[in-house]
Amino acid sequence: MKNNKIFILLPDGVGLRNFAFTNFYENAGSQGFDVSFWNNTPFDLSEMGFKEHKITHSKSHALTDLVKRARNQIDLNQNIKRSGDKVYDRYRFPLSYKGFKTALKSSFVRGLISVFDSEKGIATLRKRITFLERKTPYYTNCLETLRKENPAIVFCTNQRPLTAIAPIVAAQDLGIPTATFIFSWDNLPKAMMVIETDYYFVWSSHMKKELLYYYPYIADKQVFVTGTPQFEPHFDPSLLISRAEFFKTHGLDPETKYICFSGDDITTSPNDPQYLSDTATAIRKLNEKGHKLGIVFRRCPVDFSDRYDAVLESNKDIIASIAPAWEKMGTNWNTILPLKEDMALQINTIAHTEFVVNLGSSMVFDYVSFGKPCIYVNYEVLDSNFPKWTIEKIYKYVHFRSMPEKTAVVWVNDPSEFEAKIKNLLQHHDQHVKAAADWFKVINQHPVNLASERIIDSIKTIITT
Repeated sequence: MKNNKIFILLPDGVGLRNFAFTNFYENAGSQGFDVSFWNNTPFDLSEMGFKEHKITHSKSHALTDLVKRARNQIDLNQNIKRSGDKVYDRYRFPLSYKGFKTALKSSFVRGLISVFDSEKGIATLRKRITFLERKTPYYTNCLETLRKENPAIVFCTNQRPLTAIAPIVAAQDLGIPTATFIFSWDNLPKAMMVIETDYYFVWSSHMKKELLYYYPYIADKQVFVTGTPQFEPHFDPSLLISRAEFFKTHGLDPETKYICFSGDDITTSPNDPQYLSDTATAIRKLNEKGHKLGIVFRRCPVDFSDRYDAVLESNKDIIASIAPAWEKMGTNWNTILPLKEDMALQINTIAHTEFVVNLGSSMVFDYVSFGKPCIYVNYEVLDSNFPKWTIEKIYKYVHFRSMPEKTAVVWVNDPSEFEAKIKNLLQHHDQHVKAAADWFKVINQHPVNLASERIIDSIKTIITT
C-alpha cells in the first residue's frame, strides 16, 4: 500500500466503544495501517496511546439541521409509499411550535416537506445539504486538515451526526474515499442516514438488504457486510474476573443468584421504574418460597435521572445498582460518553448474572453471547403518568420483524407472570437461548469476534482498488 493512513472520524462519542475501546486499533496497526482518530469528542485519546487529530469549532450551517429534519420526514413518507406500511409513522418526532423562533423553524421544515416530498425532492435536499456545508468555516478547516494529512480513506463511525457531513464532503471533494459504519441495528428503518459516503459498512446481510431498500441510490458494490465490533469484547477472556471478585467489588451476596434488569432511556420506556418494581415483587415472592435471588440493576447509560430512586430505596434488600461507567460531558444524549472500563463492567455483569430483563433492547444479543436468555417486558402499566405512551408501539418497530422465532425471548405479558416465568427460566432456558442465537445470526455477521478484522480487510479492499 502506497498510502496506509486511515482517518477514523469520531463525529461524536458513539463510535468510541466500537473503534477506540476494542482491539480495532491494534488489529489495524498489526496489518500495517497508520490509524488516526479524527476526534470531535471531549476525550483526549492521545492519553490512551492513540494518534488523534482534534476537531475544533465543528459548527454546521444554520440551515443544515432544518433541511436534514425535512429530509428525515420525507424519507419516512417515501418508506410508507414504497411499502404501503404505516409503521414508519411511529418513528416521527412531532415538530414543535413553542416559542417564536422554534415555530418559525418548524414552519420552514414543513414548507420544505410540502415542496420536496418525493424521491426527486430527496435528491435535491441531499445536494442542498452538501451545498450548505461547503459554505462553513468548519468545511474549510476540514479541507486544511485533509490536505495536510492526506489519508487514504476517511471512515466515519456513525452515520447520524450533522457534524460528520462537512468532514465527509471535504474528503470527497479532495478525491479521498469515504465510508461510514451503520452503528445500530434499528437505525435504517428510522430514516437516520445523515451523511452520504462512497461505501457503507453494515452488521449483516439482513442490514444490507435494508440499506439498499431504504436508500435506492446506494449500489450493491458500495456495501460491505462486516458485523459490529461492539460484541467482540464478549469473547475476550482477559476482561473477565471471577464471580467472587465481582461480587466482592460490588457488595453482592455470594449465596445469591442475581438476574439483571437492564434499563432503557426514558423516551423508549417511561414506565421502566414500574417494570423494575414488578420484577422485584416477583423476586420477593420467590424468595419467600425458598429461593435466594436478587437483582442487579444496570441503568441505561444515558439516563442520569432520579426516576428509579424510590424503587431502589424500597427494594434495597434485593436490588443492587451497578451504574455504567459513562461520563456526562454535555446535555444531549450523544455527549454522554462511555469510559473504557465500562466494557469490562458490562461483560462481568452479564457473566455473573443468570439472565436479563428489559424492554426490547439489543441486550438480548449481549446475553446470548454468553449462552444466557432474555425476558422482554410486554404489558401496559395501569394508571401510568404517560398515558400517550404504549408498549404496543415498541414491538411493532421494524427491527423486531427480524426475529425468526418468538421464543428468542421470554415474553412477560402481565406482571402476574413474572414469578412463574423467572422460576422456569432459571431451570429451563435452552430453547430460548437457541432461538436467540438464531436471531443473532440474522442481526450480526458471524463469527462475532472477527468483525474488526472484516472491517480492516474491507478498508484494505477499498484503498487498494
